[in-house]
Amino acid sequence: MRRRTWKIRRPSSFQKFAGHSPSSAPATPPLLLSGSRSPAALLVCVSLQALFMGSPLRFDGRVVLVTGAGGGLGQAYALAFAERGAFVVVNDLGGDFKGVGKGSLAADKVVEEIRRKGGKAVANYDSVEEGEKVVKTALDAFGRIDVVVNNAGILRDRSFARISDEDWDIIHRVHLRGSFQVTRAAWDHMKKQKYGRIIMTSSASGIYGNFGQANYSAAKLGLLGLANTLAIEGRKSNIHCNTIAPNAGSRMTQTVMPEDLVEALKPEYVAPLVLWLCHESCEENGGLFEVGAGWIGKLRWERTLGAIVRQKNHPMTPEAVKANWKKICNFENASKPQSIQESTGSIIEVLSKIDSEGGISANHTSHATSTATSGFAGAVGQKLPSFSSAYTELEAIMYALGVGASIKDPKDLKFVYEGSSDFSCLPTFGVIIGQKSIMGGGLAEIPGLSINFAKVLHGEQYLELYKPLPRAGKLKCEAVVADVLDKGSGVVIIIDVFSYSEKELTCYNQFSLFLVGSGGFGGKRTSDKVKVAVAVPNRPPDAVLTDTTSLNQAALYRLSGDWNPLHIDPNFASLAGFDKPILHGLCTFGFSARHVLRHFADNDVSRFKAIKARFAKPVYPGQTLQTEMWKEGNRIHFQTKVQGTGDIVLSNAYVDLAPTSDISAKIPSEGGELQSTLVFEEIGRRLKDVGHEVVKKVNAVFEWHITKGGNVGAKWTIDLKSGSGKVYQGPAKGAADTTIILSDEDFMEVVLGRLDPQKSWQLTGWCPLRLRGRE
Repeated sequence: MRRRTWKIRRPSSFQKFAGHSPSSAPATPPLLLSGSRSPAALLVCVSLQALFMGSPLRFDGRVVLVTGAGGGLGQAYALAFAERGAFVVVNDLGGDFKGVGKGSLAADKVVEEIRRKGGKAVANYDSVEEGEKVVKTALDAFGRIDVVVNNAGILRDRSFARISDEDWDIIHRVHLRGSFQVTRAAWDHMKKQKYGRIIMTSSASGIYGNFGQANYSAAKLGLLGLANTLAIEGRKSNIHCNTIAPNAGSRMTQTVMPEDLVEALKPEYVAPLVLWLCHESCEENGGLFEVGAGWIGKLRWERTLGAIVRQKNHPMTPEAVKANWKKICNFENASKPQSIQESTGSIIEVLSKIDSEGGISANHTSHATSTATSGFAGAVGQKLPSFSSAYTELEAIMYALGVGASIKDPKDLKFVYEGSSDFSCLPTFGVIIGQKSIMGGGLAEIPGLSINFAKVLHGEQYLELYKPLPRAGKLKCEAVVADVLDKGSGVVIIIDVFSYSEKELTCYNQFSLFLVGSGGFGGKRTSDKVKVAVAVPNRPPDAVLTDTTSLNQAALYRLSGDWNPLHIDPNFASLAGFDKPILHGLCTFGFSARHVLRHFADNDVSRFKAIKARFAKPVYPGQTLQTEMWKEGNRIHFQTKVQGTGDIVLSNAYVDLAPTSDISAKIPSEGGELQSTLVFEEIGRRLKDVGHEVVKKVNAVFEWHITKGGNVGAKWTIDLKSGSGKVYQGPAKGAADTTIILSDEDFMEVVLGRLDPQKSWQLTGWCPLRLRGRE
């Protein structure tokens, strides 16, 4: 049995952090424990993992408006936001569930409860139909508006045959028009501050329909359509809009649900979803969620593959529809469109397929050409919505596997194992960071660009790194239309994407997109803004490497964010004119870059500076890629072929490497070769957000001695006693409350969750550290 020894002089303040009162702990004399079940030692291990748990979601300084907050769901939202630091506007007209009456009591009671608990809130008694007045209350009281939760609603349930005009109109005025009025009043303020979170409240009745609720169902599904459009229009201003369909007990549902069910479906089981969707760290936008009883599910649209029921120059008949009805309604291998571009793209592709012989053509007048020219010219310089691209070691490893890295090659271990001492991101992972500008639909929002996404091809790619990519991080990306070129048979759109870590430029992508059939408008054909592809030398290659792609290569690569069904769905690939799904061009791009890096830089990512390639032909999963390389100085020219067919799939390509002399010899400082160094640095970063709360709970200074090979390799101090806490390398500046001695390997096992200190303590009586407290 494996056993370790630690020394304890008195229990540390971690007991308080874990819920133990120091005053209730017995005084412990100097004691040597060998394999003893020490609570203090266990708590230190557990608390190390706790430092890496997500920090509480706070709303300090945020102003939240909740409509219909006098009871039920709205009350639960208002109380939950206030508890987490938000300034809350409690709106409630004070009427009954049918919209009859008015009063201030409901809103005042919620405001009083928030204030009694130390929060800040004001009441508003206006109807949501007077949205300007409702939002003005927030602006007058707190000076801004950050979050709008559209929750107010009433019921006028009747069967369709018995619905009066008044029943129909009042439901739409309160639910749909009311949400519109309140949101519109807040919209410009959110746009100016470049921040906003909006919740629309739909219903299962709106999604699925429900007897006796035709008026209510129509309004509730209308809210979903409103939310989806606001999500698109607000994206570039960091305004997110999501929709929930809650199941909860309230004044509205108590008439249609049994009493015991109303009691069981507590509003408190819905509020956490609303708070998460409204938090600044949540990137969800345009989502629809059903929620209730502690369960949450996300909904999406699904569409059958359908059937083409007409032929060129032949009429479309109802008989043809009848004959194909089973195929039209067959949801096997269904697609899941997420945007209007995806929805219409396949339709346009079908139109093109039917009329490929010239049955339908545009009316190209000189006026139309002039308009197109000015439209495309006006797109140049337009910025796409900025976005953040966050990743962890998981995404970096997934990408490496997607472009062929394998444990079969020991030198690839650094790209697929986070525990490797020199774990690194493959340099071409930089394209994943920047590709949201293309994948996110931002191009459709550029004035002057009329794009049929079904006819967009990726023509060329350039990537430049200014420093190696960190193993995990969050980068802010800014994208701009650098230029638009008329190539006759199509249009080339040049998109530049700059990615920053803090304010430091980390990488730069240039995407060249080719729009088939959109050319001939009289625009320029060349640009000095384009990173030019360069022909390979006219001589035999200096090196050739091959890799066989897996039949699952595209399925694996798409997990890095390129969800185009062209690469996975045989039916979609057939519509696009391919025999079967094709491999992503950027996957081939990653394979080839890996070959260059392996052969000419010994997988040293710090030497990788830039890469440029032109996509020439498709690759099918399972084919073997052959990268031919020519070295000319620090530039490695290459082209990639499919072995067997000889087809060139990447052409006019090169990788620029930094010369070996430019790579400074790095002498590791104390702790520089230890994996734990990164963890302590990360703890320091996280303390900036939650340090004040942790210091109040812990109130202790911990000195860590990290060992390697039996010797102390580094000393770190975590000061959780003063200010908002801090982490620094070296012994404690003053006396430490507890000194912890732990090997670098065991430290990482605990942090990564592979070593559960609680189970180790319970089952074997040991904890993998030595712990010394001071008198």
